[in-house]
Amino acid sequence: MTVSGSGKRGTAVRWTVVAVLVAALLGGGGVVAGRTLMAGDKVPDGTPARPELITPTPAIHPVNPQAPAPSTSGLAMALAKVSNDKDLGELTGQVSDPVTGTVLWEKNPDKPLIPASNAKILTAVAALLGMPQDRRLTTTVLAGADGQIILRGGGDPTLSGQPAGAPTYYTDAPRIADLAAQLRAAGVKATSVAVDTSLFTGPTMDRTWDRRDIAGGDIAPIKSLMLDGGRLEPLEEYSPRTPDPALAAGKALAAALGLKGGVTTAVAPEGAKVLASVKSATLATRVNDMMRFSDNVLAETLSVELSLAAGGPGSLAGGADAVLKTLADKGFDTTGVTLRDASGLSYANRVPARVLDAMMAGVAGPRYPQLRVLLDGLPVANGTGTLTDRFNPRKTSGAGWVRAKTGTLTGVSSLTGIVQTVDGRVLSFALMSNGTAPDVARPALDAVVGKIRDCGCR
Repeated sequence: MTVSGSGKRGTAVRWTVVAVLVAALLGGGGVVAGRTLMAGDKVPDGTPARPELITPTPAIHPVNPQAPAPSTSGLAMALAKVSNDKDLGELTGQVSDPVTGTVLWEKNPDKPLIPASNAKILTAVAALLGMPQDRRLTTTVLAGADGQIILRGGGDPTLSGQPAGAPTYYTDAPRIADLAAQLRAAGVKATSVAVDTSLFTGPTMDRTWDRRDIAGGDIAPIKSLMLDGGRLEPLEEYSPRTPDPALAAGKALAAALGLKGGVTTAVAPEGAKVLASVKSATLATRVNDMMRFSDNVLAETLSVELSLAAGGPGSLAGGADAVLKTLADKGFDTTGVTLRDASGLSYANRVPARVLDAMMAGVAGPRYPQLRVLLDGLPVANGTGTLTDRFNPRKTSGAGWVRAKTGTLTGVSSLTGIVQTVDGRVLSFALMSNGTAPDVARPALDAVVGKIRDCGCR
């Protein structure tokens, strides 16, 4: 496992390099100025020699598994003030050493609070433990009657309407354009398009969700056939979503084939001929996209995919149940967890900090090596994803040294991830704040993690 960044030690190294570069520039400038002033005469005695050019050699070095861990008393002292900041409202949390499994700090870790998008950590861990990392989903075009073609969803919301060669929101997304190209190459003369969403069953929206979030860009009705996660603007994270993502996919295929007329719904007949198909990115890639962008649609479809893979129903409720069952079957204690959905969009979800920290310790520690890939999808403090604008080095430590999943709802802020201490020890942590506005709670959460980063505390 590797963790790199620009905390206090990184800052010291950076300023050392800057000082050397400044000296080099000054030295070189003195020589140039001297030669100019002397009009070609020899350089005056005492002029510093031009320093050798510095060739940077960037590299990623593995962390030292023998690096010292902070003591429980030292960490308790370091976090005493920041963890009781009134801006945190009600705070629960836990910090652990993933290598030894030792809990180093806790605050009401068994009390379930609303996790917001930290619920996605449970979904990600369950998906990676319950299905192969190289698993892909297939979207197919099948032959219908009288020249009709049927676009059947395979549960992949990353299918994109973007033209060939154009960027897509999701990584390695399959395209409608590729389906259309295959149909043209095969000489298929389609007369109309229908869409088949029969793989998923039950309600397409949980009743605890707010339908205004469709126009707000947070969610779309969850169907087995979707286009760009339901986005109306395919490259915008919070684009308004369509209320019928399956029909949007069908219309995109019809347009790509130059067909006019409406798109209908149908269930493809058993044994229908496959005319074209495209595959999603791997499961590991889709899970990391979900984590990096905190994508609610991906979270929900991944949970339904997990349920179907385990022989369960293709429903939202089945997905949430499959997440919990998979975690329990793989050895995680889910006592106190209530999952209404897999994305964390519901205020009915409850998760203890102990559970979230155990998940992250499992990702970073030796017990579940198949989870290590999840570290690639965690946003980096002050660098990527939902942490891009957090951990400002002028205000708190941790920039570059923290990887974590954020969670935000009105009155809810959560942060779960890993941090490398100044002594080089990688620790897992889970923090949940309920009861204060996110713009107030988030800097206070960052300050807690910043203290963990700064803590040698032996």
